[in-house]
Parts: sequence; structure tokens; C-alpha cells
Amino acid sequence: MIELAGIIVLGILAQWVAWKFKIPAILPLILIGLFVGPISTLISEDGTQWIQPIYNGDKGLFPNQHLFNFVSLAIGIILFEGGLTLKRGEVSKIGPVIGKLISLGSIVTFAGAGLAAHYIFGLDWRISFLFSSLIIVTGPTVITPILRNIPLKKDVSAVLKWEGILIDPIGALVAVLVFEFISVGGDAGYTKQALVEFGKIVLIGFAFGISGGYALYYAIKKKFIPHYLLNVVALSVVLLIFVESDVFAHESGLLAVVVMGMFLGNSDLPNLKELLYFKESLSVLLISILFILLAANISLDDLLLVYTWETAALLAVIVFVLRPVGVFMSTIGSSLKTNEKLFISWVGPRGIVAAGIASLFGTKLVEQGIRGAEYITPLVFAVVLATVLLNAATARLFARLVGVFLTTSESIIIVGASKPSRVIGKYLKKNKRDVVLIDTNANNINLARELGLDSLNANIYEGDLTDNIEFNDVGYLIAMTGNDEINRYALTKYSATLGENGSFRLMSDEERKKGLQNGSAPSEVLSTTHDYADLTRVANEFPSIQEIDIDSAAVFQRLLDYIYDHKDMVALFLKAPDGELSFITNPSEMEVEEGSQLAYLGKTIDVESVLQNGSNN
Repeated sequence: MIELAGIIVLGILAQWVAWKFKIPAILPLILIGLFVGPISTLISEDGTQWIQPIYNGDKGLFPNQHLFNFVSLAIGIILFEGGLTLKRGEVSKIGPVIGKLISLGSIVTFAGAGLAAHYIFGLDWRISFLFSSLIIVTGPTVITPILRNIPLKKDVSAVLKWEGILIDPIGALVAVLVFEFISVGGDAGYTKQALVEFGKIVLIGFAFGISGGYALYYAIKKKFIPHYLLNVVALSVVLLIFVESDVFAHESGLLAVVVMGMFLGNSDLPNLKELLYFKESLSVLLISILFILLAANISLDDLLLVYTWETAALLAVIVFVLRPVGVFMSTIGSSLKTNEKLFISWVGPRGIVAAGIASLFGTKLVEQGIRGAEYITPLVFAVVLATVLLNAATARLFARLVGVFLTTSESIIIVGASKPSRVIGKYLKKNKRDVVLIDTNANNINLARELGLDSLNANIYEGDLTDNIEFNDVGYLIAMTGNDEINRYALTKYSATLGENGSFRLMSDEERKKGLQNGSAPSEVLSTTHDYADLTRVANEFPSIQEIDIDSAAVFQRLLDYIYDHKDMVALFLKAPDGELSFITNPSEMEVEEGSQLAYLGKTIDVESVLQNGSNN
């Protein structure tokens, strides 16, 4: 009882430490596991481990194979949660770079690490390629904490984020298939029987995954499941599909739950967010328990087995040769610059799926008497620890060194994706500014995406937008919803992190009735003449932003006076000759150069008439 409670307490403590110091949680989890496991034998009075995962004598948590049954089920739940996050639309828009990284890049790692393991360690070909299949995967749980503290261009952070998300289930599948070849083929190697088993795994895994996903989808959609049982029923179905698939085709359960998660994640299920929140919380708990157990289950002999120059050489090949080769081959012809490719090459920490599956498969193969299988678990753990430590300690410094560290944040977040937001967002994108629209209204989000605008269905009250690594380059915040309370809350909560260069909101109905003077209006108010209702009316009547050439401050002020006098026009931006955009919130302090432009929303202005006759036209 003390051991089990201790694992949970230490696991959550490790998660808190990871959050506090912005490091991947896997690092403190494995270090704690090693300390209470093999290292504790050096300091305990009787030479036994403080936490012993497998039951031995009168001490231990799991008798016989029960530890690895728990590991299998836990990894299945974690992979199901990963599958839920894979969206077809998001995958399709990330471009060919991601596709090549998870295909060509994986092949480079698989082949290169397999060859290196064979020739450096002298491992059997089968064990070498099982090892290489396990280290294909990076993972969002290790990459996200590293990148969250580094301001990067959106393209760079998006590549690393999506590679980590997509490669987890793909790497797990490759590892499962290689393991099946080894365990079925035996000493005969890659036999016809192994090929048949390979086909069975794929067929049964996809069949059970899709059928289980559809069954759960249908039950939720038809409201056969009461709301308070939704999460636990979903969990039980995941476990049922995992076990049933595994019964029909050994080791197909992992594939089945990934497919099931992808099916549900791409459905129109209204309760998907609730499932995700529950699975995320459960995954945090399982990961915390899992990695302390797995690290504690490694013996001192296992650690000494890889405490050699061969391990250092293998790590050097993986980090300094294979990763850069895979990245540079995958990014040929892309818009990424050389320094960006170098940074992506540097950030490739291996994660939770690699360590978990390695421990599971390594132990099973040792029991089968496969020569060299004892190297699998400690070698993969060594790769995980080394890459996480290296990237956590040096990624920020390396970003500065190669010049991808952003000193200024120029991207823009617009809270609210209604018609005015979409019109302004389209103009900003046309002027080469990265912009993201956020809304809880799915229809507004879909309309924004049809215009080619990046948009996110999110509630600013429920989540923390600063956790999104793709917002690291955001420096401007515009709150443009029809609710003044939401607009003020957005600025209060996110101005310091997402609006460091400028935070703006629409004026409230109360401010509109009172009347705001340009000189005395709060600097955060986007327009002193239009609230949400007025702005929406103008955007519906004139759904595009127009530009007027100006050559002096006097012309700029005269045109502004004219626009302020007309309710069917809204002044928005001053565009400098070099294309730089400035929000028109305090026009008297703005510098106007010859060749600048005034950007406004509304009907076409007869500029000559205005300049000749004044602002009363």
C-alpha cells in the first residue's frame, strides 16, 4: 500500500516539477524511478529496492506478468488519447514537410539506427531493427514543454508539434509490427508465418478500431449513454477493444485503439471535448505511475550493460547524424531556411511511447530467450534520457545560436471570428501577417477556414491559450466579440503574454452611449466610433478593407476626420511604405511618411473631393 501510494504522490510531484521548471515530465519521472528502484539498492540497509514493481518474495506490486499487462493497457489508453487529437483537416494543412518527416525521416532513422546498433553493439539484426523502430518516435509530451519557453516562427513550432503528435502512433505501429516479426519468426527470421501474422495485426487492428469507434459514436449520438457515465463508458470500451483485438491477433490492440481514437477524433461527436479532457487527465496519471514503475524495474546490471563507449557512439550517430540527415532530406524544396532546418534537426527528444513499449517488448523477448533482447530496454531509456536532457538544456541557447529565436513577436490573435474579424483577418493575412481567429462558434470557425484563415475552436475561460506552442510568436491581441465582458477578460488574462506589442478591444455599449473622444479614449479601444453592432453592420455592407494613398500628416488627419463623421466607415490601420501596419488608436502621435496608406472598412471615398472641400461631404 505504501509503495502504491508513494508512486502516485511522487508521480504527481514530478509532473508539478516539470510544469514549474518547464521541462518534459518524463525527465523527473524516470529519474525518480531510477532513484527509488535500482539506485536505492546502494543505500538501503538490506540492499533491496525501495519500490519493487514485480513481486519477489514478500515485496513487490505486480506478481508474474501483471506489471506488463498493466503497462500494455496504460499505453493503449495513452495512444487512444493521442489518436483523438489527430484531425484530418489539421494534418492536410501542415504541408508536405510533415508528411516527409514522418515517412522519409522515419525510414532514415529506422534504417540508420538499425545499422548502427548492429555494427556498434554487435546486436542481432532483428533486435537492432526493433531498437531502431522504437526510437523513431518523438512526442508532444516531451517537445511541448521545451518549445513553450522558446519564441519561434509559427512554421517551425508547428512542424515540431505535428511531427511529435503524428509520429507517436506511427512509431508504435512500426514497433509492434517488428516485434511481431521477431516473436513469430523465431530463429528462422522473417518467415512466411511472420508475414501472415503481420497481415492479421493490420487487418484485425483496423477492423476492431473502426467498429469500436463507430459503436461508441453511435451510442453517444443516440444518447444511449447518460452524460454522467460518458467518460467511464468510453474508457471501458477502449479497454474492451484493446483486449478483444489482442485476443484475435496478438499485439494488435495498440493499433486498434489508435484507429479508434482517430475515428472518433474526426467525427462530429458533440462530446469530443469532454472525452479529451477526461483522457488527458487520465493519461497524466497513468504516465506518472507508468514511468516510475518502468524505471524502477530496470536493474543495476541493465544500467551497467549500457554504461559503455558503444552507447555514447550510438547516441552520437542518432543525434548528430541520423536526425539532421532525416530533417534535411525531408525539407528539400520547402520554404524552411537552413537555420530553421538546423533547429528542427537539433530538437528530437524521444518520449513516453518509446520508453513504455521498449520496456514491454524488451522483457517479453528476454523471456522468449531472444539473444540481445536484454539491451532493448536500457538502450531505449538511455536514448530517451540523453535526448530529453540535451534538448531541455540547450534548445533555447541553440535557437539563439542559429538565429531562429524571435526577438519581436508580430503575429496577431483575434478573439471572435464573426464577420468583422474575418474581414480584418483576411486583410492582415494579405499583408503577410500571421493571424489566428479564436471562437466557440463552430460556424464562424468554418467560415474563417474557408477564407484560408487559421482558426481555433476554443473557449478563453476554459483553457490557457499560452499553453499552445504555436502562439509563441504572437505579440498582438484583438478582442472583437459581441460581449464586452469577454473582451475585457481576454485583455486582462492574456495582454501580458499574447499582447506584449499591443492589446485592443471594441468599445462597450456603455462607452458608445457616453461617447469617446479620440484624445481621451482608452488606448486599448480599437475604434472610438464603432462598437460591435456598428462594425458588424459596416462589414456586412462593405466586406473588404480599402486603402487610400496619403503623403502627409495633414492629409491623413483630414481623411480621418471625414471617416469619423460617417457611420458607414471605420478607420483601422496606417500602412507604412515598407508594409508595416499600425493600429489607428491614437492618430495624433502617429508618424506619417510619404507613400503611406490609410486602411479603412467602408464605402469608397472620393479622396479629391474630401481634400478640396473638407470633412463635411
